[in-house]
Amino acid sequence: MNQDKRLSSHATKQSTLQKTLTAVVNELGMDSAVAIRTHEEGPFIPQVSRGLSDREVRAIFRSLSHEEWKIEKSSSQKNTPVLQQAIRLRMITPGSKVLLASPLRHGPLVYGALVLARKEGSHFSKRDKTSIETARTTITEELRQARLFDSTAILSRVAVQQEPEKPLPQEQGAQDLPSTYTNPEVEGQIVDLLNESREVLAFDRGWVTLYDPIAASLEILGCVAGHKKELLPGHRLLLDQSASGWSVRHRKPRIDQNLASTQGRFLDYKQLYRERFKCTMIVPFFVRGRVAGTITLATKTAALYESADTDARRLEGLSTKLAKLFEDPSLKLSLFAAPDATRQESTVSQEEESQEPTIRRQERQSALNEVSSFLAAEIREPLGYVRAQMEEITGEGSLDHEAQTRVETAMRDLIRIETLLHEILDFAKPLKLERRLCRVPKLLDHALSLIQTDLVATRIEVTKSYAARLAQVRWDEVKMQHVFLCIFQNALDAMSSEGHLQITVTAKRGKQPEIVISIHNNGIPIPAEHADKIFEPYFTTKRSGTGLGLATVKKIVEEHQGHIAIESQPDHGTTVTLHLPALRPRIPHRRRGKPRSAKPAASEDKSPS
Repeated sequence: MNQDKRLSSHATKQSTLQKTLTAVVNELGMDSAVAIRTHEEGPFIPQVSRGLSDREVRAIFRSLSHEEWKIEKSSSQKNTPVLQQAIRLRMITPGSKVLLASPLRHGPLVYGALVLARKEGSHFSKRDKTSIETARTTITEELRQARLFDSTAILSRVAVQQEPEKPLPQEQGAQDLPSTYTNPEVEGQIVDLLNESREVLAFDRGWVTLYDPIAASLEILGCVAGHKKELLPGHRLLLDQSASGWSVRHRKPRIDQNLASTQGRFLDYKQLYRERFKCTMIVPFFVRGRVAGTITLATKTAALYESADTDARRLEGLSTKLAKLFEDPSLKLSLFAAPDATRQESTVSQEEESQEPTIRRQERQSALNEVSSFLAAEIREPLGYVRAQMEEITGEGSLDHEAQTRVETAMRDLIRIETLLHEILDFAKPLKLERRLCRVPKLLDHALSLIQTDLVATRIEVTKSYAARLAQVRWDEVKMQHVFLCIFQNALDAMSSEGHLQITVTAKRGKQPEIVISIHNNGIPIPAEHADKIFEPYFTTKRSGTGLGLATVKKIVEEHQGHIAIESQPDHGTTVTLHLPALRPRIPHRRRGKPRSAKPAASEDKSPS
């Protein structure tokens, strides 16, 4: 009973938050979006938007950092805190826009951000700035009156900051992709090469990255005169959020003379901009005709680098040495090198000693890695180059309206293809779980809320049966919500109108407590010939699908040390059962001594006579 009250209270708080933010965004009457931080050190999580696509909203708030809105003291009033009011940003894809981001503050903490958007070339008037200031005040006041700052909806404290992850024992012969390519030997050699290049081209800070096409990121391998906390070896830069990524996608060098105009969307320029660097140059280098990585040089001398082509030629010696370094098999830097013969022989011998199921898993994983490398190098990389060229054409404004519209339509289709590729390649990467204390009913209810519209439209009846006392679990909330959402969506696809979806959650006690989640639907059962293939990658019976939904579900569940099974029978529907570990309940410690009934007598002895 108490659990139901807590769940209904949480749902009410969430709906109040959504209603408040939606009302303010609608009142603004222009393209805008609002994001909230659910805990003090967390990222901005988008809540509501108007006139912006989901991809645009995610990109905007991914580029924002609450560190930019720290409280600073005014020079004139030493005891009065002054908050930086707004940050100007620029978005170039899929449509060029200028943005004005303003912080939402409760006391000394920034709990969210409000963003206004206009087309490229437009200006924010004083009326717009007044409107955003009024909206900020309205949001904070209404959320304060609703007492949401004292709940788990906004700025809640994280129960578990960090938890050491116990790596699962890897199967023999499995070829997992490395999580990092950085090591002291590689770092030392790259630092030496960068210091040698100072004689050719001066710089104050420089680093070399390795391009990982499967992860769509660049990893810093070595750095000269790096910052204490940022842009160090091992740090990764995403292609869409870094100037180095721009150079990889365009396959050409880049020079920036004014970091103030780009630091909003290029994360690798933020620290350089803070330290007053004036000029940067990025040069991609190639191995066997493919982009292997980039060289970045930064200086505090204005206009030191003037011509991208001329200055890049001066670094040809460094590029050649880096290419040889990447082809050194002992360093394992070349992502496309042929497999080592010795490794192949040892793998074969291990496979011969293994059982048949293990061999099949190894072969599947090896084939998956090979396909992923091919897709990343031969398809996604050229697609990124094509998209980059189309962005340049649309940004120039030289096309007429009809041609501009056709190019933008093609760009949207291109982005959709890239999204599918990301989904395929993400499956090949090892999972990194961010575990936190969470409750199973909350995760299930949140996943159901995301498909609530479809449930109502198809008149699907949902029955929930949760055990009265469920132990807490330590899961990755985002990934487990993806698991439940995928199962629910498959159930919707199998059921006709007025179907029945039943969710049962029970607790299993013992040396290792478990949570058993059963999700049953009375829809069309899974054909017997498909029962053994539903968890295999790229297997699908849908016209539009990658066949990675249930394969990803199984991967996430097993990474949580759990187990998933599906049972399907004619006239009985399909049941998905998940067994996942739970935390052991804490037993309060009692001190040994006199029983509780002896306490009153002791108190009588202490009373005055």
